[in-house]
Amino acid sequence: MSAEQAVTNTLNAISSADGSLSDVIQAHLDDLTKPQGSLGRLEAIAMVYCRARGTATPTCERKRVVAFAADHGVVAEGVSAFPAEVTPQMVMNMLSGGAAINVLTRHAGAELRVVDIGVNDPLEAADDTLYRRKVRPGTANIAQGPAMTEDEMLQAVSVGIDISCQAATDRVDLLGSGEMGIGNTTASTALFSVLLDLPVEEITGRGTGIDDSALAHKIEIIKRAIDANRAKLDTPLGALAAVGGLEIAGICGLVLGAAANRIPMVVDGFISTAGALCAIKAKPEVADYLFFSHRSNEQGHRRVLDAMNVDPILDLDLRLGEGTGAALAMPIIEAAIKTYNEMATFSGAGVSNRDE
Repeated sequence: MSAEQAVTNTLNAISSADGSLSDVIQAHLDDLTKPQGSLGRLEAIAMVYCRARGTATPTCERKRVVAFAADHGVVAEGVSAFPAEVTPQMVMNMLSGGAAINVLTRHAGAELRVVDIGVNDPLEAADDTLYRRKVRPGTANIAQGPAMTEDEMLQAVSVGIDISCQAATDRVDLLGSGEMGIGNTTASTALFSVLLDLPVEEITGRGTGIDDSALAHKIEIIKRAIDANRAKLDTPLGALAAVGGLEIAGICGLVLGAAANRIPMVVDGFISTAGALCAIKAKPEVADYLFFSHRSNEQGHRRVLDAMNVDPILDLDLRLGEGTGAALAMPIIEAAIKTYNEMATFSGAGVSNRDE
């Protein structure tokens, strides 16, 4: 099957979450031995999770974060405080267990999958835990033209879909997104500006820690990228191919595949939100399956989330990426499902509720 057909089939397979269960789920939440609504957003999380899974008796046991790694040609324009060589170095750090995402997935009891979808390095020293799904060795320079061809974008999206389908086969209950790629805040900002019609100046941040002069230069490069690719920005996936990144496309596919397989998914921060936005714009129903883990410290993320009408679970001033916010949010989602499943009910425990 071609990548284009795989993406088309997945888009066609996605439907809205099961709203017919809402009354049953809410009745159970109201019957738990507590004042109605007193668990606040945990109750809302449980509702979204149950509807996404299509059951009023859900489990939340197996959790997995998928971190896509890729390079960006636009780094040649000096938009990052770190050189492109850091991408493969950090992939190796993840594989050796030394990155923040390793610590936080262990803490959350979640599995970590690291995917080379577009690193500009053969990663010859990597062990068998690396998923080798390279579409091309990094994107082209978006300030001069498209990041990738439409076919390459579809291949990258289909990689994410495949990984979601494997998660469904493995009976994963909760997926999370992550990434590694020097230069990817530049590509993400371009996508946000195009897809949400937001001014580049208002949403461009410092990424890996650039100074004021470099920030002004980064803004100019993003504007140049949008202008250079103007003719290719009329569809969400067209914009993804033109000014996006391979890891962003992988995340887009992971979101689409998760929704098609009814797996709730936790979106990480700034970069992952760009991938999720492309998926939502391509198929709005996928929003029913998503939790947004946190509001990034990266300038513009608040504006982006507001434009998407999203209220994230956490706000910890994180700006690392990797999937760290997703890993931190997973135990909260798991806690919501445990209270939903394990608390006694008024009807079952002989406890008098307010009405009685």
